[in-house]
Amino acid sequence: MPARLVLVLGGARSGKSRMAQDIAALAEEAGASICFMATAADDDPEMVERINHHRNSRPASWQTRELVGGVGMPDLAAGISCGLLDCFTVFLSNTMATKGLDWPPEDEDLMPESEVLERMRRTEAQALELVSSLRDRLDTLILVSNEVGMGVVPPYRLGRIFRDLSGRMNQKLAAQADEVYLVTAGLPLRLKTGEKE
Repeated sequence: MPARLVLVLGGARSGKSRMAQDIAALAEEAGASICFMATAADDDPEMVERINHHRNSRPASWQTRELVGGVGMPDLAAGISCGLLDCFTVFLSNTMATKGLDWPPEDEDLMPESEVLERMRRTEAQALELVSSLRDRLDTLILVSNEVGMGVVPPYRLGRIFRDLSGRMNQKLAAQADEVYLVTAGLPLRLKTGEKE
């Protein structure tokens, strides 16, 4: 049986990561062993600062694994029962780059739409495969993902592709999830619960 899936959505600095960590902490109190799965690369000073902030906010008892190249299945130690992947949207962006959806703005009109759609399909398939693989190996999987569809329309084609793909992926993850939360200003709104009606 696949793992219980908890999806935590929110905008930038909304408090979604904190809430996801609180959910994992409750699982740990109930006896789960926690693995934090990181997707961000420390390739610039601002990101290094953000990564360090996140590291310092996590309990020392949690294991941390980085996705290989930001996209590959992490090496989970034996006995891990709860995984927290933060952030699914960064993972999706990394996956887009591996599929060739990462051109500079001046080249945005070079790829035909049919090829873009095929690369989006392959990106989506790889992302869903990672989630499925993790759910097969864990009792609980907590995913943190950005809600990117509520702001302005991105001015570049690649930004619009990312927004559209992120929105579709969040819908698919929410459909699979047992629980879904939207966090705004640090306050969670429960959109879906695993309780049977």
